[in-house]
Amino acid sequence: MNDVDTAISQMESLYNQGYEMGLQYAPKLALAIVTLIIGLWIIMGVGKMLQASMERSKVDPTLAPFIGNLVSWILKLLLFISVASMVGIATTSFIAVLGAAGLAVGLALQGSLANFAGGVLIMVFKPYKVGDLIETEGHLGVVKEVQIFNTIITSPQHKRIIVPNGAVSNGAIINYTVEGKIRVDLSIGIAYDADIEKAKNVLMEVMTKHDKVIADPVPFVGVAEMADSSVNLVVRPHCNPEHYWDVFFDVNEQMKIALDQNNITIPFPQRDVHMINS
Repeated sequence: MNDVDTAISQMESLYNQGYEMGLQYAPKLALAIVTLIIGLWIIMGVGKMLQASMERSKVDPTLAPFIGNLVSWILKLLLFISVASMVGIATTSFIAVLGAAGLAVGLALQGSLANFAGGVLIMVFKPYKVGDLIETEGHLGVVKEVQIFNTIITSPQHKRIIVPNGAVSNGAIINYTVEGKIRVDLSIGIAYDADIEKAKNVLMEVMTKHDKVIADPVPFVGVAEMADSSVNLVVRPHCNPEHYWDVFFDVNEQMKIALDQNNITIPFPQRDVHMINS
């Protein structure tokens, strides 16, 4: 009976302790849960308001969701720390643990953090935006998306290229779109006995008649070099960046047709061989 009485006494003691702890922490826990629910609801509303405000301010479509997500995560972190404090968790220890964990994660993810920092720099200074034709890290293509860690571009061959933002922000970037026009560099050779002035007029007419070649700057044709078998002419039309490849291929084709129609020869490499009889 003594053992049974002892067990019952211990159970009663545990029950009383649990009851007292329940009375002590139940209101705090309930208040913390209510605060968490209301806080998440408010943060969601703040995120929507921030998104709408940036849309009205015509903020870059790539920058808006980045800022919204960043603000949302910062507010959620502050909310969780506040809720933990309400329950009775020592926030100083909690913050210290988060700091140590953040340091360890930061050392393990140095490359990713560099890409994140590069993404922030790209979004702040805007060397390019979605839709721009750029060349960076040896790749040429149209920017499809600027993510937090990477920039997605599509090459003229319709290849999806993922370039780390860290490398892009620390490297050279050629933006073909920002000036609103781009020069198409072409060249073609004519025979040495051809009329150079006539050939230049023919090629100039080809460019001025093309609907996607812009008039300002004025198209240009000039003699580039006296090659082994031909007089090489440079042809320089300008166009909008999105029409680059259309102008490149169309003008190349139409130059050949126009020169043939005007009996201007496009020579091929040749050698004169002299036979000497001994």
